[in-house]
Order: sequence, then structure tokens, then C-alpha cells
Amino acid sequence: MRFLFIMVSIAIVTLVGCATPPVEHPRASAPEVRPCCRSVELVPSRSAIVRTAAKLVGAKAIKSHGRRIAYDCAGVTRAIFLQHGIDLYDSGASDPNANGVRLIYAHVRQHGTFHQGPVVHPGDLVFFDNTWDLNGDGKLNDPLTHVGVVERVEPDGTVVFISRVANAIERYRMNLALPHVHKTADGRVLNDYMRRKLPTDPDDMSHLTGELFSFYGTRLGS
Repeated sequence: MRFLFIMVSIAIVTLVGCATPPVEHPRASAPEVRPCCRSVELVPSRSAIVRTAAKLVGAKAIKSHGRRIAYDCAGVTRAIFLQHGIDLYDSGASDPNANGVRLIYAHVRQHGTFHQGPVVHPGDLVFFDNTWDLNGDGKLNDPLTHVGVVERVEPDGTVVFISRVANAIERYRMNLALPHVHKTADGRVLNDYMRRKLPTDPDDMSHLTGELFSFYGTRLGS
């Protein structure tokens, strides 16, 4: 599979979460395979997934096989795995209103595992809740609204992941030991802002990656 990355100008001036709309479910293919000859799925290495994710940093649009992939957090995550023959939207989920993040969740539930850490590996998926007001009621009751791919874990435990949050695909940071701290006294970022701040937000509204973290997902081998 070969990717063509096209840079386009996008003017987005505020930080927003991953607002993936309902998406069309992939058509399931049913090739005739004899049971005795069923092939074993080739699982890409974690390093290969991370290299593909790193190549997308800074891209403003994504295409695969000449077809534009949705330029949101779920589309970016899907594109990374598509390069290695895995369609994270292929889950058999029957919910017609499922957004991309929930399709990826359904796929991992079927083909992988979920965990809370504390050990996390490059190539793991990281899921977030409440990164935007999905149902429009002004409350923090919107699960599975953002997803990214873990690139590395820094010595202090800060997880660096690749995702699309605002105007481009970038690296973001999350430190679950200090989830409410944006920066240290010496200026190191521990948790990036993920949910846009609004004047109407209550004082206890969460905005940082560590505050909005839900769980990790593993689609790859050890």
C-alpha cells in the first residue's frame, strides 16, 4: 500500500477535539477459503507502525489508493494502520451512528486488548473521553471522542502520542502521574491541552490530556 501525502493550507485558530462524524462502515469481504489453508495474519511490528505515524507529522491531508482519508484523529489513526494492511474501521459493528473513534474501539475489542497501563508500548492506541461535547448537553458525558498512536514513553513517564487535534498532525504529551499539570516550573510540557476552553466552562472542566485519558488499546503483538 502506498501513501500520497498532500500538503494543503488549513486555517484553524482554536484547539478542538476530534469531532468525527458517523462514517460508512467498510464492506466485509468473504473470500472462499478452505479451512485447511487459512493463512495467519501478518502483524506489523510496533516500530513499523511508529515509523509510519512519524511520517505523517505535519501533514495537512491524507490519501490512500487515491481516496482521501478523513482528516481527523480517527482517520489519521486508521491511515497509519492501513499502510500495514489493517483497517481499524473493519469491526463488524452494527451501529450506523458510530463515529471513527468508536469503530476503532469496536475493532480493537474484537481483535486486540485494552489496558490502563502503567506499562505502555510504542504502537499502542490511546483513547480519550470528553474531548468535545459530542451530544451537545454541556456535560462531561461523552465517551470515546479521541484516539491517537503512542510513539514513545519518556524517562519521566510522559507518553508521547501522534494524533490530529487542531491544525495539523502533531506530537502530544500526557503524564498520568500528574494529569492536572500542563507544564513544569522549568517549562517542560507534561500534558497538552486537548479540549478547547470556553468562557462558559465550569471551574472543574477538564481540558488536559491526562484529565481526559480513558484507556490504551493494543492491536499489535508483544
